Amino acid sequence: MPHHVPDRPPVHALLADGTTVCIRSVVAGDHDQLEGLYEEMSPENLRLRFFAASHRSAHLAADRACAPARSGYRALLAEAQGRVVGLAEYDTGDEKDAAEVSIAVADGLHHRGVGTLLVEHLVSAARAEGIRAFEADALSENHAVLKLFADLGLRTTRRFEGPEVRCTIALDQSDTYLTAVEERGRAADVASLEPLLRPKVVAVIGAGRKPGSVGRAILHQLHAGGYTGRLFAVNPAAHAILGVPSYSSVGALPRTPDLAVLAVPAAAIPDTAEECGKAGVRALLVVTAGLRADQAQALLAACRSYGMRLVGPNCLGISNADPELSLDATFAAGHPRPGTAGVAVQSGGVGIALQDGLSRLGIGVSSFASLGDKFDVSGNDMLQWWESDGRTGLALLHLESFGNPRAFSRTARRVTRRMPLLTVDAGRTDAGRRAAASHTAAAATSTMTRGALFTQAGITATRSIGELLETAALLHSQPLPAGSRVAIITNAGGAGVLAADACAEAGLSLPTPTPALIDDLLAVLPDGAAVGNPVDATAAVTEEQLTDCLDRIMRYGGVDAVLVALVPTAVAAATGDDLVRALTRAPGRRAKPIVAVRLEQGLTVELLPAAEDATIPSYAEPQAAARALAHAAHRAAWLARPAGIVPDLDGVETERARTVVETYLAAHPDGGWLDPRTCADLLACYGIPQIPWAWAESEDDAVLAADRLRGFDGRVVMKAHWPGLVHKSRQHAVHLDLRGDSQVRAAYRDLETRFAGQMTGVVLQPLAARGTELFAGVVQDEVFGPLVLFGLGGTATEVLADHAARLAPLTDHDVHDLITSPRSAPLLFGAHGNGPVDLGELEQLLLRLSRMAADLPQLTETDFNPVLATPGGVTVLDARIRLAPCRPQDPYLRRLR
Repeated sequence: MPHHVPDRPPVHALLADGTTVCIRSVVAGDHDQLEGLYEEMSPENLRLRFFAASHRSAHLAADRACAPARSGYRALLAEAQGRVVGLAEYDTGDEKDAAEVSIAVADGLHHRGVGTLLVEHLVSAARAEGIRAFEADALSENHAVLKLFADLGLRTTRRFEGPEVRCTIALDQSDTYLTAVEERGRAADVASLEPLLRPKVVAVIGAGRKPGSVGRAILHQLHAGGYTGRLFAVNPAAHAILGVPSYSSVGALPRTPDLAVLAVPAAAIPDTAEECGKAGVRALLVVTAGLRADQAQALLAACRSYGMRLVGPNCLGISNADPELSLDATFAAGHPRPGTAGVAVQSGGVGIALQDGLSRLGIGVSSFASLGDKFDVSGNDMLQWWESDGRTGLALLHLESFGNPRAFSRTARRVTRRMPLLTVDAGRTDAGRRAAASHTAAAATSTMTRGALFTQAGITATRSIGELLETAALLHSQPLPAGSRVAIITNAGGAGVLAADACAEAGLSLPTPTPALIDDLLAVLPDGAAVGNPVDATAAVTEEQLTDCLDRIMRYGGVDAVLVALVPTAVAAATGDDLVRALTRAPGRRAKPIVAVRLEQGLTVELLPAAEDATIPSYAEPQAAARALAHAAHRAAWLARPAGIVPDLDGVETERARTVVETYLAAHPDGGWLDPRTCADLLACYGIPQIPWAWAESEDDAVLAADRLRGFDGRVVMKAHWPGLVHKSRQHAVHLDLRGDSQVRAAYRDLETRFAGQMTGVVLQPLAARGTELFAGVVQDEVFGPLVLFGLGGTATEVLADHAARLAPLTDHDVHDLITSPRSAPLLFGAHGNGPVDLGELEQLLLRLSRMAADLPQLTETDFNPVLATPGGVTVLDARIRLAPCRPQDPYLRRLR
């Protein structure tokens, strides 16, 4: 029978129309409600469900769902505000890897996604139990259920048997299915955010009559900002505040608010949220800070119970600058300028800085959310809103945490194909830390993990708010460069040198002009000009000459971007020339990005008005311009590369691997490091190549094992083993180059003496051939999921910490990046005359390691060190795996936080 998996805890998720339901396992106390679900169905729907319109079937169906738990059967229900609105079941019967599935949805709730959501959760549960297919019988006229199966995104076959259809649904994990789930989730998410970000009626609860309260400030912002919907205040001591009608309670309002802003004391939050839910409010914005754990729990429970989306608590507020709405529900000092940048932050202060900066630049804001403590609405929600709102062209995030990083990563990969997504890499507390140990958990840092997420998702990660705005200015105003080649033009040699240094430090290249281009430029520049890269046009250059120079460089195919560094001179002032105008006046110059650097500029970045309603970014220092150009070049390269795929792997035995893990954890409930035999079994499930080895627990056994393992030269290696041993070499727990029985016996006695009371046995291996020693490992990050690390191995990994990292599951592109990113990568491609290693086998090793980590969430740490890479193949010489009990979770399952 399939693996037994315990019942999952209740989760909340969104239907297609954005309403919230609770998905949970059926319990015995649900019998009456389930029977009522069927009894309230129309005769026609009962006939489609049971193939006959019998109310006796309703009683039997409720009995079956509420019976004591049994292997191979699972029933999940959907509940909305305490009412059961749907049921889905599967039963394996006598089958081992297939189950019969059935679905029932309450009358009046069809076509809202209840059945599809339940089936998605059943699919996730079934996969965890080793079930590979669902089967279902339906009447051929039951178009709704047939369409549900067809639209799941899973491979479905139909077989017609008279008036019935036999459907078989393969439960293979595939990107097609994940994409279909994502699209359904995106549509539901956007629908749920409508009352929050496009409310027709807003009520501010807690606005005081006297100046100084946060609630009053938000009410003022909404009223003074020109909010076009209906606006109310709730204050039992006032009939009007700031000219806005005020009522004693939410229930007394003449219109039910879509959005309620809660600015009441923390102690009043739970009751106020409950009152809002009962009144039919669809979304809450809670700016109040300092909630105790019980108050926070009650707030979230009210939101889930009544289906309200929540921003906050402890936040600045939200805004939607669409002129047709003009919603500014914040207590910031000014109103955001309408524009195209979506902004989501956790820190209110950062939010104010970003809104002010974007408004000053003229980019403006489409919508803004200060997420605060992020109980519900997250950066992932905002990304999906911006993807769909038709107004956002640039997304800016400043997030200190991620609710579901793997779902966020998939969403970000999709969104960044459509618009730039910029973030500040906040919390870089581990930056620059060198790993002091070779095991994966020590090598992995939060900086490395976040960097992997940003790189794989195509997110532009900056290091400060200033750099974020500088980069946003370029991405908003200029086309992306085709590459990283930059031409520098300047009217001052010193400024050109500074710009050249900045470009080189940012990773940009400065190609030398061709002789033809040099002649062309010298023909238009003043005497004394130096045409290299930088081009020093001298202080005598006129506006017309600079324009001609710029035109020629823009037409030159050997550069991808142009940086113009200008300083004010008395020469230009005397002639009335405006060198900046040379950049901004000529039309049709947007094939390549142009940036200006004006050393006298007061602001760090400005957008200069240009012809044809265009703008040119101007920076106060060359480092800022170079960083922005480098970010643009990286984005262009990411977009140019096709989306990676997770390759199929042959010889993978996932079910056997899960059995190995379950068997070990049954004997070791607290988990631990696997013994060599179990470790080897697990690697064999994934086809990971290992050097031959033998286990010995006595001196005589060691001699016999060595005789079996000796290769052509007769030499073996002996390694001491005990649970938790990390650094065998550092603790001198390894003997190399052992020849003959006497050396094997002496080595065993030495280890046995030095590690008495610790050592449980020894591992013997033939002495490996020469090659490049590498390191590969996995650590299960509790937030980000499995992280795969790769780099130089052996004892060098402890000293050099030359590692790259990517989040699993790895795509073909991720594997390529892992192999080429470490500083030691040239060794793998034949540097120093050693010949290239077998790169194909190395890619396979990393892909199989990634698959093992993705399949087995109980795998908390894996170390392959060293991995021997040669031109003839790749072999793991030493492997360590640590397991810990873990409830399997599907990171892509649709659910609210």
